[in-house]
Amino acid sequence: MRIGFIGAGKVGFTLGRYFTEHGIDVSGYYSKNPRSADEASEFTHTKSYRQLEGLTDASDALFLTCPDGEIGSVWNSLKRYDLSGKCICHCSGALSSAVFSEIDQMGAFGYSIHPLFAIHSKTESFRELSNSFFTIEGHEKYLKFWQETFESFGNHVKAITSEQKVLYHAAAVFASNLVCGLFDEAVQIMEKCGFSSEDAREALGPLFLNNAESLVRNGAVKALTGPVERADVNTVRKHMDALSKKELETYITLSSVLADIAKKKNPQRDYENIIDLLHENDERYGK
Repeated sequence: MRIGFIGAGKVGFTLGRYFTEHGIDVSGYYSKNPRSADEASEFTHTKSYRQLEGLTDASDALFLTCPDGEIGSVWNSLKRYDLSGKCICHCSGALSSAVFSEIDQMGAFGYSIHPLFAIHSKTESFRELSNSFFTIEGHEKYLKFWQETFESFGNHVKAITSEQKVLYHAAAVFASNLVCGLFDEAVQIMEKCGFSSEDAREALGPLFLNNAESLVRNGAVKALTGPVERADVNTVRKHMDALSKKELETYITLSSVLADIAKKKNPQRDYENIIDLLHENDERYGK
């Protein structure tokens, strides 16, 4: 399977190098910015194409590694060429292969192949991609091929349906992007206590990282500690009295989730007072 890339950003750089490092034949890159295609081809020791048709003819599979909002228009541009028997793939977490409209009529096969990994660098992230979990969704014909290809690289792979894509992506946002917001709120609260932003991050860092490692290693039930888990109503009430309206909303929402986890950890412990306190304060922000 000879693979070509349309788009030469971080994802295109990373996947292209990841493929070549594992002995996969990469035909090269096409980009609306020819300089980006040149840089990506040099990085992966492949070819840079000035015409989309040339890359299409040279490839058995095309990865559309462009922003989500451009996938549809790039696909429409591809429809003018002979795509018979080719795999057309994108790497969006939220979009399914359904974005490739009329692909059956083109004789091609569509896939969404998503690494559950934050690609932060064009030139370094390929080194860490072996630790990433991949999800694959698309036509049955080559689904097993793509799954076995990434498994041969050492990745864990899960096939999902097109109906599951948006919910899957939302889960990834909860575990990644929303955590950024939560950590930043913690930093801002620390700043109210006289910490600088840098000192707050340094102070909270070990707590955050150790908890994250425990959470991934042991699961939420075993990892949970703190006043909600202890059913410490007085401490939770003091927290709620001290927080701003915005902070309080976050605190109550997440503490309600923690109460459910705590009941699983300590089924003998009574959490009704904690739950009642949290529900009593819902009205503070209109719930």
